[in-house]
Amino acid sequence: MHRKRDRGMTEWHDIEQMLSRGETEAAVARLNALLASPTADDRLYYLRGKARFRQNRWQQALEDFMEAVRLNPASPAAEALEMTYEILEFYNKDIYGQ
Repeated sequence: MHRKRDRGMTEWHDIEQMLSRGETEAAVARLNALLASPTADDRLYYLRGKARFRQNRWQQALEDFMEAVRLNPASPAAEALEMTYEILEFYNKDIYGQ
């Protein structure tokens, strides 16, 4: 179990590094593969939401942040979700399909 946790931490770190280098497409592809696992957790949804946010894929970012919060209300995705809503309300009211 400890190895599985360490591997998960390494995956998160690697994906964070990909995002910091601007490799959002590669990060999303890797996260999609990891999220196909039955052991996917809130952190993976949060990271994919961050990547999609950087790609200006607002609706998908919101969905990922919401799923992360559903899985773990204490997830950092809760803050990201709130921030995303505030940005969208300020810049683009049409994003909600209204």
